[in-house]
Amino acid sequence: MGLFEAIVLSVIAASTPLLLAAAGELVVERAGVLNLGVEGMMIMGAACGFAGAYLSGSTFIGALVGISAGMLLAAVFAALTLGLAVNQVATGLALTIFGLGLSGLIGSGFVGQKITPAPQFFIPWLTELPFVGRILFGQDAFVYVSVALVFGIWWFLYATRPGLVLRAIGDSHASAHALGYPVLWLRAGAVLFGGACAGLAGAYLSLAYTPFFISGMTAGRGWIALALVVFASWRPGRLAAGAYLFGAVTILQLHAQGAGLGIPPQLMSSLPYLATIIVLVAISRARSTAGSAAPASLGLAFVPDR
Repeated sequence: MGLFEAIVLSVIAASTPLLLAAAGELVVERAGVLNLGVEGMMIMGAACGFAGAYLSGSTFIGALVGISAGMLLAAVFAALTLGLAVNQVATGLALTIFGLGLSGLIGSGFVGQKITPAPQFFIPWLTELPFVGRILFGQDAFVYVSVALVFGIWWFLYATRPGLVLRAIGDSHASAHALGYPVLWLRAGAVLFGGACAGLAGAYLSLAYTPFFISGMTAGRGWIALALVVFASWRPGRLAAGAYLFGAVTILQLHAQGAGLGIPPQLMSSLPYLATIIVLVAISRARSTAGSAAPASLGLAFVPDR
């Protein structure tokens, strides 16, 4: 395997959890809800997914358990914010702290244990092609699911009537409610979907990326996923490009250190966040110049009307 091919494979692996979590959060924010609990849902998916795979011996079951863990926390978030109208920002932060603590408790008995990582596909002739074979036809199922998820979300939002309704709810929930759409139920469905994606992203970390569990292994990836949604201006195509960009920066900083370059690793680690700030400023200035209002996903309160 050539060095360049190894770097590309590493970038894809590092980008996949970001893409999975950010894709779910994009749908949530398109519905007009802000869920800051992505980090907690991811780490719960990692802990529960590893426990499920270790006890059952099946990566598939582990992934399902991780998805279920993310959806369970998302259900708590939906019940509090949509059912009881609790502040969404405070609830998301509380669930992140809760998820970090509970995952440490659940995963404490599995620290130091290892499992067989998620298998990678092998297609005769195709996987053996030089360079592109491993990249296109030799990935694990999580990678292909992440790519399919982006295409599926794009198709749902822009080519189906339910997707149009969801975007309408995010743009003006009062108008959607006046037309007879069940705003709270549709938002709850979007939140559960986002939780499932976050749980799957966490399960990928402990089942494929590093086939073991340690406390806090998400290492802030949930916050990066939140930044990615804004970075992408709530568009699936840009989201995928941003996820691979963030993953590339993460991997390239490791190679820069290995090559002995005199670039401080802290500076390399801050580049994705710096890029996000620059894009946010550019988007804000463009909207101010055009005189257009920000979408509901940039609302200040994110508190739905009953």
